[in-house]
Amino acid sequence: MTGTDLATLSDLLAGPVVPAARGLLGCRLTGNGVTVRITEVEAYAGTAGDPASHAHRGRTARNAVMFGPAGHAYVYFTYGMHWCVNVVTGPDGEASAVLLRAGEVVEGLDLARARRPAVRRDVDLARGPARLCAALGIDRSVYGADLLGEGPVRLRPPAAAVSEAAVTAGPRVGVTGAHDVPWRFWLAGDPTVSAYRRHVPRVRR
Repeated sequence: MTGTDLATLSDLLAGPVVPAARGLLGCRLTGNGVTVRITEVEAYAGTAGDPASHAHRGRTARNAVMFGPAGHAYVYFTYGMHWCVNVVTGPDGEASAVLLRAGEVVEGLDLARARRPAVRRDVDLARGPARLCAALGIDRSVYGADLLGEGPVRLRPPAAAVSEAAVTAGPRVGVTGAHDVPWRFWLAGDPTVSAYRRHVPRVRR
Protein backbone atom coordinates (compact mmCIF):
# COMPACT_ATOMS: atom_id res chain seq x y z
CA MET A 1 0.00 0.00 0.00
CA THR A 2 0.93 3.60 -0.50
CA GLY A 3 -0.52 6.80 0.85
CA THR A 4 -3.18 6.89 -1.89
CA ASP A 5 -4.55 3.37 -1.41
CA LEU A 6 -7.39 3.93 1.04
CA ALA A 7 -9.54 1.44 -0.87
CA THR A 8 -6.79 -1.17 -0.55
CA LEU A 9 -6.63 -0.58 3.20
CA SER A 10 -10.41 -0.96 3.42
CA ASP A 11 -10.23 -4.30 1.58
CA LEU A 12 -7.40 -5.48 3.83
CA LEU A 13 -9.36 -4.71 6.99
CA ALA A 14 -12.39 -6.58 5.64
CA GLY A 15 -10.32 -9.77 5.44
CA PRO A 16 -8.75 -12.09 8.03
CA VAL A 17 -7.41 -10.46 11.19
CA VAL A 18 -3.78 -11.62 11.00
CA PRO A 19 -2.99 -10.16 7.54
CA ALA A 20 -4.93 -7.05 8.55
CA ALA A 21 -2.79 -6.67 11.67
CA ARG A 22 0.44 -6.92 9.70
CA GLY A 23 -0.89 -4.47 7.13
CA LEU A 24 -1.65 -1.86 9.78
CA LEU A 25 2.05 -1.46 10.57
CA GLY A 26 3.25 1.82 9.14
CA CYS A 27 -0.28 3.18 8.80
CA ARG A 28 -1.01 6.60 10.27
CA LEU A 29 -3.65 7.31 12.88
CA THR A 30 -4.64 10.94 13.44
CA GLY A 31 -6.62 12.12 16.42
CA ASN A 32 -7.26 15.59 17.79
CA GLY A 33 -4.24 17.27 16.21
CA VAL A 34 -1.71 14.42 16.65
CA THR A 35 -0.65 11.76 14.13
CA VAL A 36 1.18 8.55 14.97
CA ARG A 37 2.83 6.02 12.67
CA ILE A 38 1.74 2.61 13.93
CA THR A 39 4.70 0.43 14.94
CA GLU A 40 3.14 -2.38 16.98
CA VAL A 41 -0.20 -4.23 16.88
CA GLU A 42 -1.93 -7.35 18.21
CA ALA A 43 -4.56 -9.48 16.45
CA TYR A 44 -7.62 -10.91 18.23
CA ALA A 45 -9.90 -13.37 16.45
CA GLY A 46 -13.09 -13.05 18.44
CA THR A 47 -15.24 -16.14 18.88
CA ALA A 48 -13.08 -18.29 16.59
CA GLY A 49 -11.19 -20.13 19.29
CA ASP A 50 -9.31 -17.15 20.72
CA PRO A 51 -9.81 -17.07 24.51
CA ALA A 52 -7.78 -13.84 24.76
CA SER A 53 -10.37 -11.91 22.77
CA HIS A 54 -13.05 -9.73 24.36
CA ALA A 55 -15.56 -11.39 22.01
CA HIS A 56 -14.61 -14.96 22.90
CA ARG A 57 -17.87 -15.56 24.77
CA GLY A 58 -20.08 -13.80 22.24
CA ARG A 59 -21.65 -10.41 21.67
CA THR A 60 -22.11 -8.01 24.57
CA ALA A 61 -22.85 -4.29 24.88
CA ARG A 62 -19.13 -3.70 25.38
CA ASN A 63 -17.81 -5.61 22.36
CA ALA A 64 -20.71 -5.19 19.90
CA VAL A 65 -18.71 -3.06 17.47
CA MET A 66 -16.19 -5.91 17.05
CA PHE A 67 -18.82 -7.77 15.01
CA GLY A 68 -18.53 -5.27 12.14
CA PRO A 69 -18.31 -3.42 9.94
CA ALA A 70 -14.55 -3.40 9.43
CA GLY A 71 -12.58 -0.20 9.79
CA HIS A 72 -14.47 1.06 12.84
CA ALA A 73 -12.99 1.73 16.28
CA TYR A 74 -13.41 -0.56 19.26
CA VAL A 75 -12.40 1.47 22.34
CA TYR A 76 -12.38 0.01 25.84
CA PHE A 77 -11.40 1.08 29.34
CA THR A 78 -8.89 -1.02 31.29
CA TYR A 79 -7.53 -1.12 34.83
CA GLY A 80 -10.00 1.60 35.75
CA MET A 81 -7.79 4.30 34.25
CA HIS A 82 -6.69 3.72 30.63
CA TRP A 83 -8.31 3.74 27.18
CA CYS A 84 -7.19 1.37 24.41
CA VAL A 85 -8.19 1.50 20.73
CA ASN A 86 -8.64 -1.36 18.26
CA VAL A 87 -9.41 -1.44 14.54
CA VAL A 88 -12.30 -3.79 13.72
CA THR A 89 -11.55 -6.31 10.97
CA GLY A 90 -13.23 -9.11 9.07
CA PRO A 91 -16.68 -9.53 7.51
CA ASP A 92 -19.82 -8.31 9.26
CA GLY A 93 -20.96 -10.69 11.96
CA GLU A 94 -17.55 -12.23 12.63
CA ALA A 95 -15.88 -10.52 15.58
CA SER A 96 -12.20 -9.67 15.24
CA ALA A 97 -10.07 -6.63 15.89
CA VAL A 98 -6.49 -5.37 16.01
CA LEU A 99 -5.22 -3.62 19.12
CA LEU A 100 -2.97 -0.66 18.31
CA ARG A 101 -0.14 -1.15 20.78
CA ALA A 102 2.39 1.56 19.91
CA GLY A 103 3.34 4.29 17.49
CA GLU A 104 5.73 7.09 16.67
CA VAL A 105 4.38 10.64 16.89
CA VAL A 106 5.02 12.15 13.47
CA GLU A 107 2.76 15.21 13.64
CA GLY A 108 1.56 17.34 16.55
CA LEU A 109 4.57 16.57 18.73
CA ASP A 110 4.10 19.57 21.02
CA LEU A 111 0.45 18.68 21.59
CA ALA A 112 1.34 15.06 22.37
CA ARG A 113 3.94 16.28 24.86
CA ALA A 114 1.35 18.51 26.51
CA ARG A 115 -1.03 15.55 26.91
CA ARG A 116 1.75 13.43 28.43
CA PRO A 117 3.84 15.95 30.41
CA ALA A 118 5.58 13.34 32.59
CA VAL A 119 7.20 11.64 29.58
CA ARG A 120 10.88 12.48 29.17
CA ARG A 121 11.57 10.86 25.79
CA ASP A 122 9.54 11.41 22.63
CA VAL A 123 9.81 7.70 21.74
CA ASP A 124 7.72 6.96 24.85
CA LEU A 125 4.83 9.30 24.02
CA ALA A 126 2.79 6.54 22.31
CA ARG A 127 4.77 3.48 23.43
CA GLY A 128 2.01 1.20 24.67
CA PRO A 129 -1.74 1.08 23.94
CA ALA A 130 -2.82 3.38 26.78
CA ARG A 131 -0.08 5.89 26.03
CA LEU A 132 -1.05 5.89 22.34
CA CYS A 133 -4.64 6.78 23.23
CA ALA A 134 -3.50 9.48 25.64
CA ALA A 135 -1.24 11.08 23.04
CA LEU A 136 -4.07 11.10 20.50
CA GLY A 137 -6.75 12.23 22.96
CA ILE A 138 -8.81 9.08 22.30
CA ASP A 139 -11.55 8.10 24.76
CA ARG A 140 -14.98 6.45 24.81
CA SER A 141 -16.35 9.08 22.41
CA VAL A 142 -14.43 7.37 19.58
CA TYR A 143 -16.19 4.01 20.13
CA GLY A 144 -17.73 2.87 16.85
CA ALA A 145 -16.23 5.68 14.76
CA ASP A 146 -15.46 5.00 11.09
CA LEU A 147 -11.67 5.35 11.05
CA LEU A 148 -11.57 5.36 7.24
CA GLY A 149 -13.92 8.33 7.04
CA GLU A 150 -13.34 12.03 7.70
CA GLY A 151 -14.11 12.12 11.40
CA PRO A 152 -11.90 13.47 14.19
CA VAL A 153 -9.94 10.17 14.34
CA ARG A 154 -8.72 8.90 10.98
CA LEU A 155 -6.68 5.90 9.83
CA ARG A 156 -4.68 6.21 6.63
CA PRO A 157 -2.29 3.93 4.69
CA PRO A 158 1.49 4.17 5.14
CA ALA A 159 3.40 6.94 3.44
CA ALA A 160 5.77 4.21 2.20
CA ALA A 161 5.32 0.46 1.85
CA VAL A 162 6.49 -1.73 4.75
CA SER A 163 8.49 -4.78 3.66
CA GLU A 164 7.87 -8.25 5.09
CA ALA A 165 11.48 -8.31 6.29
CA ALA A 166 10.80 -5.29 8.50
CA VAL A 167 8.03 -7.07 10.45
CA THR A 168 8.61 -9.30 13.48
CA ALA A 169 6.02 -11.55 15.15
CA GLY A 170 5.77 -12.88 18.70
CA PRO A 171 3.42 -13.66 21.61
CA ARG A 172 0.79 -11.16 22.67
CA VAL A 173 1.38 -9.07 25.79
CA GLY A 174 -0.26 -9.75 29.14
CA VAL A 175 -3.16 -11.89 27.87
CA THR A 176 -4.83 -14.37 30.24
CA GLY A 177 -5.40 -17.02 27.55
CA ALA A 178 -3.61 -18.29 24.45
CA HIS A 179 -0.36 -16.90 25.86
CA ASP A 180 1.97 -18.08 23.13
CA VAL A 181 -0.07 -17.31 20.02
CA PRO A 182 2.35 -15.22 17.89
CA TRP A 183 -0.18 -12.57 16.91
CA ARG A 184 1.74 -9.51 18.05
CA PHE A 185 3.47 -7.79 15.13
CA TRP A 186 5.94 -4.93 15.24
CA LEU A 187 8.49 -3.04 13.18
CA ALA A 188 11.83 -4.60 14.00
CA GLY A 189 14.25 -2.31 15.81
CA ASP A 190 11.79 0.55 16.20
CA PRO A 191 12.38 2.29 19.57
CA THR A 192 8.67 3.00 20.11
CA VAL A 193 7.73 -0.70 20.36
CA SER A 194 6.60 -1.64 23.88
CA ALA A 195 8.30 -4.19 26.12
CA TYR A 196 7.02 -7.77 26.15
CA ARG A 197 5.40 -8.94 29.38
CA ARG A 198 3.77 -12.34 29.61
CA HIS A 199 0.72 -12.56 31.85
CA VAL A 200 1.46 -13.98 35.27
CA PRO A 201 -1.62 -15.28 37.14
CA ARG A 202 -2.11 -13.91 40.64
CA VAL A 203 -1.64 -16.44 43.41
CA ARG A 204 -4.30 -16.34 46.09
CA ARG A 205 -2.97 -16.56 49.63
